[in-house]
Amino acid sequence: MKITLHKVTLNKRFPLAISRGVRYNSENLFVRYEKDGIFGWGEAAPGKTEGAGTISQVKQSIEKFISEGIEGQSIQKLYDRSRQSDVPPCAYVGLDTAFWDWTAKKAGMPLYQMLGFSKPFRPTSITIGINTPEVVKERVPLLLEGTTVKSLKIKLGSPEGIEADKSMFEQVVESTRKYDVKIRVDANGGWNLSDAKKMTPWLAERGVDYIEQPLKEGEEGYLKELYKNRALPIYVDESCRFSEDIPSFAEHVDGVNMKLMKCGGITEALRIIGTARAYKLKTMIGCMSESSVSIAAAASLTGGIDHIDLDSHYNLSPDPAMGAPLINGITLPQEIPGHGAELKKEFYA
Repeated sequence: MKITLHKVTLNKRFPLAISRGVRYNSENLFVRYEKDGIFGWGEAAPGKTEGAGTISQVKQSIEKFISEGIEGQSIQKLYDRSRQSDVPPCAYVGLDTAFWDWTAKKAGMPLYQMLGFSKPFRPTSITIGINTPEVVKERVPLLLEGTTVKSLKIKLGSPEGIEADKSMFEQVVESTRKYDVKIRVDANGGWNLSDAKKMTPWLAERGVDYIEQPLKEGEEGYLKELYKNRALPIYVDESCRFSEDIPSFAEHVDGVNMKLMKCGGITEALRIIGTARAYKLKTMIGCMSESSVSIAAAASLTGGIDHIDLDSHYNLSPDPAMGAPLINGITLPQEIPGHGAELKKEFYA
């Protein structure tokens, strides 16, 4: 058994602005797990809110966990041990996805089949960050013209307030008129309750599918009031990190958004799906700043998920990995054993 770690800088094609700031690039850590001549690939993207804000913190966390021994333990047991040891989920995810990739390759099956899901069939959203109307006017054709994109996720929650949000969104509506795309909105916790109450019906009147994370993480107590007379379905993202979070707000939302970097990998994502279903909630899966390796792993779950937002690798220049193409608007893992993606050799050889 051998595990090697590879640090790679991911540069974005377009900067991504959300309510909490702007990202131009990121340093991610790729995990290569080798055993019995089979390689499994995983990816870890640092995140301050996920417990490890730098690549060095991610690397140290992974190396410490490995040093304590991983041989002869199930994937589930290793994940539970990582939680008990307070390993940041955005670090442990690199190991978890590599283990699942290796296991599916060992079984000779695509990961989605091994997990019991159908082949992914729901389109992914493509994200537009917070921008001025002028930038939106330029950006929309670049993202949609000549593509098979079927839906856009619009980031709102501008630090300049809801009038800036409205101005941007009106341009989105205007710029997408000639394209057959659905529109979703993610406020990333950028609104207070008063603003959320104003924006939700305003967006509903303009044909939005749903609203994601309208309130800040930690303000879940206000969800009950917002949910009561909601004009749009409400999904939570930052408020839902692990499956055990769901019961506390299940009666006041319509669905939950999981991310591998938030929960620590496929092991916990499966638990989130099961818990959400038990509470009759819809599910969504999203991403952070990730390459095709992590996206392909997440895509392996999408046959059992209601809404898909796996698009970060389409905004990389270049994507250092391969294996999660956009086909007819759908982010698809390849029909080969494992999750189907790997880091390109020029980035680690």
